[in-house]
Amino acid sequence: MAEAYIAAVARSAGGKRGGRLAAVHPADLAGKVLAGLVERSGIDPSAVEDVIMGCACPGGEQGANIARNAVLASGLPESVPGTHVDRQCGSSQQALHFAAATVMSGVQDVVIAAGVESMTRVPMGLPWTLPAKHGFGSYRSPGIEARYPNQPFSQFGGAEMLAKKYGLTRDVLDAYSLESHRRAAAATQAGKFDAEIIPLEVVTPEGETVVHKVDEGIRFDASLDRIASVKLLAEGGVISAASASQICDGAAALLVVNEAGLKAHGLTPLARVHQMTVLGHDPVIMLEAPIPATEKALARAGMKLSDIDLYEVNEAFAPVPLAWTQVLDANPARLNVHGGAIALGHPLGGSGAKLMATLVSALHDRRARYGLQTMCEAGGMANVTIVERL
Repeated sequence: MAEAYIAAVARSAGGKRGGRLAAVHPADLAGKVLAGLVERSGIDPSAVEDVIMGCACPGGEQGANIARNAVLASGLPESVPGTHVDRQCGSSQQALHFAAATVMSGVQDVVIAAGVESMTRVPMGLPWTLPAKHGFGSYRSPGIEARYPNQPFSQFGGAEMLAKKYGLTRDVLDAYSLESHRRAAAATQAGKFDAEIIPLEVVTPEGETVVHKVDEGIRFDASLDRIASVKLLAEGGVISAASASQICDGAAALLVVNEAGLKAHGLTPLARVHQMTVLGHDPVIMLEAPIPATEKALARAGMKLSDIDLYEVNEAFAPVPLAWTQVLDANPARLNVHGGAIALGHPLGGSGAKLMATLVSALHDRRARYGLQTMCEAGGMANVTIVERL
């Protein structure tokens, strides 16, 4: 079987809710990143055989197959098709898995795995809350209710449950959140994101034309006192908005090819996809799945966590990477080395490709060999991807 390689990475800088990307239609946002990826790679745009795009809230401006609409908005040839993937927060990491499997099979040689989410323009949960509001029912079927009676599926509740299970206090969560901002600020100031971010000329909601190339969510002056002063999300809980991922507008894309694609288009691979795993787990605590999924991925790869040089564990909430680190006895110095979603934002379906762009860039920056990426997903699932820098 052929190998799957990541030959180019691209992402937008994250936009805060109502921020610099708020006036950009998500199809246009994703289209700009697709065009930037193709230009950066130097490949003939007509050589792209498919675009697989993750999006967690495929409704409204993100409906009607956002992948194809992004292609049409990008200026890429009409011959380039596209399809949408929904594995909630893991949507574009799953897009990478599908793209890699496709080129490994030899069915296609050049595929883009991508993701987008405009959380300003399509608020989180809109595709299911809006129909329910107008009498079109809920995704929670009688079968689900019978299996999980009076047990809500809530990421916020799950985060509190995770913190309680692993003894994570507010002080610990706040300290972790501060470190996320500090690492993201240091990475930005040192130009560590330059290899992955596509500068975008955008018109802000105020009508000003600017070049957007710095993640808006980073608090360069973050302090523990300020983080500790943020109101808790639930009475008696430990999580505040400061220890949760930021609502974010963003898009990211990865060029995925096999050996035939590398040779035909003169591409130099950045990384090889070494292992891909997805796992279902408890949908009530919901956010714990990255732990057993990582264990499964390492076992299938014949590796130990100590073999992995860098890990990206999505910071949906601070308890997620902290519990993962605790159970797996991971080295905190290798975790989210350039900060995470608490500082950089979590554009839901775009985060999988975004994190991989950062992981690949960080592996090259540090001349490290293996990287592992995982994230929790609604419904109690997790994807894990192990890559090798080339």
